[in-house]
Amino acid sequence: MDGWILEECKATNILTRMLNNLCRFSEQQLLIQLKLVTATLALSTHDAFVDANKIASPSTFARYSSATVPKVENEPMLEFRPGSAERKAVIEALREMKEKTEEIPCIVNGEEIFTGNTKYQVSPYDHSRKIAQFHLADEALINKAIKNSMEVRAEWERTPFDYRASILLKAADLISTCYRSKILASTMLGQAKNIQQAEIDAACELIDFFRFNVKYAKEIYQSQPDHAVVKHTLNKLAYRGLEGFVAAVSPFNFTAIGANLCTAPALMGNVVLWKPSDTAMLSNYFVYKILQECGLPAGVINFLPADGPTFGDTIVKSSDLAAVNFTGSVPTFKRLWKQVAENLDIYRNFPRLVGECGGKNYHFVHPSANIDNVINGTVRSAFEYGGQKCSACSRMYVPDSKWEEIKSKLLQKCKEVNVGPADEFKTFVSAVIDDKAFDRVKSYVDHAKSSPNLEIIHGGSYDNSTGYYIEPTVVVTNDPQDKIIREEIFGPVLTIYVYPDDKSGETLKLVNDSTSFALTGAIYGHDIKFLKEATNALRDSAGNFYINDKSTGSVIGQQPFGGSRHSGNLFIFC
Repeated sequence: MDGWILEECKATNILTRMLNNLCRFSEQQLLIQLKLVTATLALSTHDAFVDANKIASPSTFARYSSATVPKVENEPMLEFRPGSAERKAVIEALREMKEKTEEIPCIVNGEEIFTGNTKYQVSPYDHSRKIAQFHLADEALINKAIKNSMEVRAEWERTPFDYRASILLKAADLISTCYRSKILASTMLGQAKNIQQAEIDAACELIDFFRFNVKYAKEIYQSQPDHAVVKHTLNKLAYRGLEGFVAAVSPFNFTAIGANLCTAPALMGNVVLWKPSDTAMLSNYFVYKILQECGLPAGVINFLPADGPTFGDTIVKSSDLAAVNFTGSVPTFKRLWKQVAENLDIYRNFPRLVGECGGKNYHFVHPSANIDNVINGTVRSAFEYGGQKCSACSRMYVPDSKWEEIKSKLLQKCKEVNVGPADEFKTFVSAVIDDKAFDRVKSYVDHAKSSPNLEIIHGGSYDNSTGYYIEPTVVVTNDPQDKIIREEIFGPVLTIYVYPDDKSGETLKLVNDSTSFALTGAIYGHDIKFLKEATNALRDSAGNFYINDKSTGSVIGQQPFGGSRHSGNLFIFC
């Protein structure tokens, strides 16, 4: 199928596409696919999917939605073994995307708008390859989107929840099956994730967000007063969407986060202006087109590639701003917060500001720790996706008595890390996201090379001639207050401080106090007294706190995710 939205999106067309693709699915996918075929057949007596240019009747998806949400389980991860159907599908999708530059418009009220003011998204590991040309919204178009959002708000907010939920459930099924390879390939090519990291993010986590959000929203709606105060009084709790629009500002590093920031508010009856990241544009655009195909009514989520300051300066001047749903840098979130505070007198309501801004995450090792577990967890946490996860470990504290063993095993494990293009299935670490990230990470590596307090024991090289490559780098510091161990780098740089065994208590205090972030952290050890002491000492140092496990890898439905301090005020319970 060439187009992402069919002019007449009949159920039979969808069914035909599914059947044509069955040969490309694994056994796990086939089971999901058969369920989707059954759901599609149930739609065949209706007008199938809604016209994306109209607010559709809720009855359109009546047979796909359900008053009772079925049990939700995490999306199974595919393995992409050589010769497997899923691997072949991704290779083919990559080939197709490399052959063209996708033109991406702004989309307001279902209308594709080509403004002529464009930028390119390039592949980070091959920056000569332009994979997308996207049109930028100016202040006038953003204001037009706000006006349109407010026009459709009342009807969408009053649309039955089961209909809103059916859009996400349908999208989850399509991404799990028909569009999995396309979403994965766009994430690999555009955001330089290897196949495993793309599968974790753009397939499993994205699908889980859609399905678990429906589950949790349903539970919220079912919460009602459990008794009447007066014998003949009926109390009912109604959940309304916000009186205004939500601005969703999403990051480059997780396709799933972009999808979640815009759809979670929409699921709860809100209208949204979505500003995707310039460096995740292709995958985010494909997600949006899938939502349209699944019946997202025009104007509920307006898709607005834009210059960051232009978007921010425009939304904060609107009296209808109801909330900002943000993931990104501390300076950007501070700027938005200050602007909202300065404009408080113009708003109809007090805008909600929800943000997640990264971290300076730690691994603390006790002499009683299993060292092999420490090494495996640290290398994965520090260097998976080039350290560009908000939760990535970038500082480690190790006891002097175990340092030589840890150093030897760590260096050996680092030698096994493959660096290369994200579309090569043997690659573990690829390039960082863009030239700005390259320059920032490079500056810290150069600082490590020049500082008398720092020693690079692995890595330290970089090359941006073809892609934005930074070699995974391990630094040892004798100054626990050096900027390299306090400041967020957001790249493949791990800094280690070796502490005296008899100073573990003082070092725990150092871990807690030496940075302004508090997102994730991990302690390694088997001494019960230490575990209790460390858990108490580090109580405020992280939102996600791990014991004998790495600081990354929270799974939707299993571990809530979020932090405090300058890591933000976000807490994802799904």
